[in-house]
Amino acid sequence: MPTFRCNSKPNKMSKPAVRKYGKSVKKSRAEQLFAELPRSPVKRNVTTSVYKVEEPEVETKTRESAVDDIAERLLSITLEEKHIEKEHISPSQDTLPPPAAKEAPATPRPATPSGPEPQNEADDDSPSDLRILTWDDVCPFGDRIEKIAEASYAEIYRITNDRGVSIIKVIRLASPIRPQTATQRRAGLVDEEPHSEDDLRGELSISEWLADIPGFVVYKERYIVRGKAPKVLLETHQAFHRRAKRKDPDRLQFYPSPSRYLDDTEFLVVELGDAGTALEDFDLQETAQLWDIFLHTAIALARAEDLVRFEHRDLHEGNLCIRRSKTSVAKTDDSPCQFGYSGLEITILDYGISRAEDPEPAAGEEAVPVAYDLEKDLSLFTSTHAAQCRVYREMRSFLLRGDRCHLPPEAHDTPRALDFQGQPISWETHHPYTNVLWLAYIYQYLVEHFRGDRKELSAFKKRTKELWAHLNPEAPRHILSFPSAVDVVRYAAEAGWITEEQVMDEASRMGDESIILDTRAEETAHLRRSPRRAAA
Repeated sequence: MPTFRCNSKPNKMSKPAVRKYGKSVKKSRAEQLFAELPRSPVKRNVTTSVYKVEEPEVETKTRESAVDDIAERLLSITLEEKHIEKEHISPSQDTLPPPAAKEAPATPRPATPSGPEPQNEADDDSPSDLRILTWDDVCPFGDRIEKIAEASYAEIYRITNDRGVSIIKVIRLASPIRPQTATQRRAGLVDEEPHSEDDLRGELSISEWLADIPGFVVYKERYIVRGKAPKVLLETHQAFHRRAKRKDPDRLQFYPSPSRYLDDTEFLVVELGDAGTALEDFDLQETAQLWDIFLHTAIALARAEDLVRFEHRDLHEGNLCIRRSKTSVAKTDDSPCQFGYSGLEITILDYGISRAEDPEPAAGEEAVPVAYDLEKDLSLFTSTHAAQCRVYREMRSFLLRGDRCHLPPEAHDTPRALDFQGQPISWETHHPYTNVLWLAYIYQYLVEHFRGDRKELSAFKKRTKELWAHLNPEAPRHILSFPSAVDVVRYAAEAGWITEEQVMDEASRMGDESIILDTRAEETAHLRRSPRRAAA
């Protein structure tokens, strides 16, 4: 069996308290919000059948040699040219996956068909226990509501009023809805299927665990919205689809028109902080923006890997938002630091198919992973409609083979196929390399959609050439790969692109008060009513 070089594990940090929706919590210290900046491991003369760690060099290293050294210590994930059969994928016999942050069980437990692992905490709110509102409560007269996106099984709206700005994620629950009209059927409308409480519990749990980590969305409140839709909701729904059709004439409408809502139609609505503009709609004009967006994303993922063993698994340009938190500053010195000049911050959205573990399990119990079972619908891996579909296949190919080999769509037609260790594939196990695959996708997107000075872009690509070589899942087999986002941050720090002080600095956090529920006047929140309803 071949040997591999690997980095030692990063230092662990104290874990933040789990945050509850809509309740004020004591803010964590910077040391709690951020994992310590990982250090270059001290090399020891230890050899096993799997890993090889080399002797340290005697001479003092320069910054350049330190960067070369960490590149040499990146985990090897090699391409193996194996024969791939459609009916059965033989596990690779001479490659192993990168080690997880913690030792994984010897025999991975197959993911349960029901999807995310349910949480049994007594104080966790389930949708059936939540406050019930109407659409007039959510957006009363005088407030503004605008549909801005469609995510995995949810519609996204922005609400603005005199108390601020919030994003609401609207998820249809199993409930009655008016059938499509003949015109809607001829138009080829496809209704997104309603979801059960169990389908949503995993994502909501992960959202709580990530809530205090900068770079992840601020959660404010959640509630049930029931009843018919007001005219303003129908108007913004129609305006959104007119804009979408102008951009993509072949685009289908996947969510029912609000005109079809009945008195008993129910939605789970999650209120979030306004994350800014989706990367797919952001105008990239300066290379300082490329540096900050990429490094902010890598740092956020590294923190989440360390704290809750997190994998996003769906981090495309629609799930990464950008907002300006301060004025941009020109770089005037000759230091290698490239981080923090654009004034931008990022927010990572949508944990519908993510994976994480409770950072504070019950005493005497091991943390139970929460992970959506992607084996329930293999169309995610066989689809070719968008660029990110390749990353879904790269993730599953890695779980199956333990290397960087990209299996084509037709190789993903067998649910729970055996992995390279002869076990049924399981999405509950922790493979932080999936975060590296998405960082590679974001890097490529930033470069390909840059609209600024081409000479500046060439300089950026030249400076990050080695970084990209170790991110690129299609790199030649002799090129080593980053095993996790933590290692990407370590590389950037040793290259001097970001300082330890910058990593440890607290990012700004937007307010976590609901602008839909009024909690100022009474200890128990009461609903704001529109002038029309109050006068009734």
